[in-house]
Amino acid sequence: MLTSHRRYDIDWLRVIAIGLLLIYHVAIGFQPWGIMIGYITNEQSWPSLWIPMTLLNVWRIPLLFFVSGMGVYFAMQKRNWKQLMLERTGRILVPFLFGVFIIFPISVYIWTGYYHWDPSYSPHPGHLWFLGNIFVYVVLLSPLFFYLKKNEDGKKARFIKWIFSNPLGLVLVIAASIAEVLIIKPNPYELYSLTWHGFVIGLIAFFFGFCFVFSGKGFLAMILKGRWLFLLVAIVLFILRFQLQLKHPQYLIPVESDCWIFAVLAFGNKYLNRRGRTLAYLSEAAYPVYILHMIFLFLGSWIIFRLDVNVQIQFVLLLTFTAVGCFGTYELIKRVNFLRPLFGLKMKPAGASVQTVSVVS
Repeated sequence: MLTSHRRYDIDWLRVIAIGLLLIYHVAIGFQPWGIMIGYITNEQSWPSLWIPMTLLNVWRIPLLFFVSGMGVYFAMQKRNWKQLMLERTGRILVPFLFGVFIIFPISVYIWTGYYHWDPSYSPHPGHLWFLGNIFVYVVLLSPLFFYLKKNEDGKKARFIKWIFSNPLGLVLVIAASIAEVLIIKPNPYELYSLTWHGFVIGLIAFFFGFCFVFSGKGFLAMILKGRWLFLLVAIVLFILRFQLQLKHPQYLIPVESDCWIFAVLAFGNKYLNRRGRTLAYLSEAAYPVYILHMIFLFLGSWIIFRLDVNVQIQFVLLLTFTAVGCFGTYELIKRVNFLRPLFGLKMKPAGASVQTVSVVS
C-alpha cells in the first residue's frame, strides 16, 4: 500500500518556490527588457539583479512541476480516478479559467493604463499558464499513476522503485531533460510560458516528481547522500553558464537545472520536514497569492516607479506592496465562501471556521 507518511518538506518547497516566483517577477520590472514580455518596466534599471535572476531562472519553474507531481501522489492516496479528476478540476481548472477571463484582464488593464494605451478586454492565461499545464498533465498521466498504485507489487512498480533508489534514476531524469533540449531547442531556455519547451519540460518534471515520491525512502536516502555533490555541480555549472553567456552549450543547462533541484529536494527533506502554524498558513495562502500577484505587482509598479527614490528602495517597496496586497486580499477571500473555489481553496462546510488546507493534498 502507498505510504501515507506526511511530507511537510514538500509543502515548504511549494511555498518557497512560489515566494521565489513573486520575487523574480518583481525583479523583472527592474530589467530593461521587462516591457518586451509584458511587464511594467522601471526607467531606473538595476543590472546587478540579473545575477541572482540568472541563477534562479533555469530551475525555479521546473521545481514547481516536480513538486506538483509529488502532490498528485499524495492526493491519490485518498481518491479514486473519478474523485481525483473532480478534485483537480475544482482546485486547478476552475481557478485557471477564472484567471484567464478575470484576473489576467485586470492586470492588462493596469498595464495599458500605465503606458497610456487604449484599454481592451484580453482573456489570456498570462502567468497562470502553469495551472493549465498541470491540469493537462493530470489528465494525461493519471491513468499510468493509478495503474502503478493498483499494481504496486508488479514488475513495473518495483523497477521504478529500484531505479530511483540509486543514481541511475537521476541519470535517467537528466537524460530526458537533455533530450528535450536537443529536440525542441528552446531559445532562451528560461522561456517556459506557453511554449512547447515549457510544456514538455513540465511534463517530464511532473512525471519524475511522482516517481520520486512513489519510490519512497530509497530515493530520499540516495539524494541525501549526494546532496553536497549536487550542490557543487550546480554551482560550477552556473558559474560556467554565467561566464560563457551565449557561448554556453545549451545541453548543459538541464544538467545544472536538475542538479539544483536534486539539491533543493535533498536539503529540503533534511531541514524542512517539520509542521507548524507558519507552514499551515502559507500553504493555503500560496495558491491565491500566486493567482493575484500580477495585479498588485502592476498596481504597485504604477505607484512606486514614479517615486524619486533610488532603485533599491523602489524594489523593496514594490515587493512589500505586492506581498501586502496579495496576503491582505487572501485574508478576505478565505472568509468569503463563494470566492474560495475561484482561488483554489476548498469550500468550508456550513458553520465551520476557517481552516488551512495543504497545497500538497
